[in-house]
Amino acid sequence: MRVIVLGGGVVGVTTAYQLQKDGHEVVILERQRQVAAETSWGNAGMIAPGHSFVWSSPRAPMILLKSLVLKDQALRFKLSADPRLYSWSWLFLMECTAEKARRNTLLKHRLAAYSQSVLHEVVADERIDYDRNGRGIVYFHRSQQALDKGVEHMKLLESDGQEIKVLDRDGVVALDPALASARDRIAGAIYCPTDETGDPAKFTRGLAAKVVERGGAIHTGTTITGIETAGDAVTEVVTDKGSFDGDAYVLALGSYSPLIAGRIGINLPIYPIKGYSLTIPIGNRPAPPTIACIDEHNLVAISRFGDRLRVTATAEFAGYDTSHKPADFSFMKGVTEELYPEGADYGRAEMWAGLRPMTPNNLPAFGRRRLRNLYLNTGHGHIGWTMSHGSARITADLIAGRKPAISMDGLLN
Repeated sequence: MRVIVLGGGVVGVTTAYQLQKDGHEVVILERQRQVAAETSWGNAGMIAPGHSFVWSSPRAPMILLKSLVLKDQALRFKLSADPRLYSWSWLFLMECTAEKARRNTLLKHRLAAYSQSVLHEVVADERIDYDRNGRGIVYFHRSQQALDKGVEHMKLLESDGQEIKVLDRDGVVALDPALASARDRIAGAIYCPTDETGDPAKFTRGLAAKVVERGGAIHTGTTITGIETAGDAVTEVVTDKGSFDGDAYVLALGSYSPLIAGRIGINLPIYPIKGYSLTIPIGNRPAPPTIACIDEHNLVAISRFGDRLRVTATAEFAGYDTSHKPADFSFMKGVTEELYPEGADYGRAEMWAGLRPMTPNNLPAFGRRRLRNLYLNTGHGHIGWTMSHGSARITADLIAGRKPAISMDGLLN
């Protein structure tokens, strides 16, 4: 079967890889000059089932309301003339009950844990270098009260098989001596030893090279302008570089998926949520971090990719705007310098802003909608790197008519 994959981010490339493993001919269409050039480039790089809690929680509405006045909120809502923002936000608010948040978090964790196991299979088979760090992730708190609440909160994931360890401040510093100077500002942490990190763009580009070596085609610099249909099927994808036809099609365009799907009458409740990141060379600094962490008080995530740090923060409801200015990064940079004063060459930090494709319940969209040969694999939100491999395997299974390895109850709708 010839399968056309729309999108060359980590989700699209992993999907093409899994389809190729099944014996299909694959073609990837990507509008950027290379794969993994947007969201897959600038994220935190965390493979983090321990970070599966959904954003649509009972706390979210008040945080968003405060953000209209206070600018230091982790979730920021910007008033806009875009009607889709308000319709999507209403659906998001409908998911912010305790019962739905618990259900959606467990579904997300199921997918994330499965995806990590698929990643390990791919790594074993392909030997791709992507600056992997398998030492886990530290989720630290700055007060004992916050730590106690965090431990209680994490029991939900622990009940679903997530391994956790609770560390006091001495335990945190013992795990990463680079945090020694910040010891007094850390009360303790939840340590997820099975979480890991790695550069998603480096991995995606390495995997894409494998796909091409095995006969797959990747058309970069190719913008999709339309989808042609006849009856209940897609007949071809139209681009600025010509048309591409196949037996099946996979929509993996992240935040841009609803714009293309809407042209063929498919309504996808996906909205772009803007995130910011810094990539900072370590240079000759003597005390860079040795393990990834999230400062839960400030919601700043810090990962190390070889000779670089990746720092991410903020979720801004700002539409398709990816503009940024130096002031947008001053807080996250300040937090990182406070924690690791000798950790990186902060004067050479590279700034980036990109879009997370969020659904109201924080779960990706799978399967078919109306058209029998168009499959969805999109809407992975803030942990797309974590969920990408499992989502790719699930999509390949659905196209083959096989039952996926995990229950799809609640994930397929």
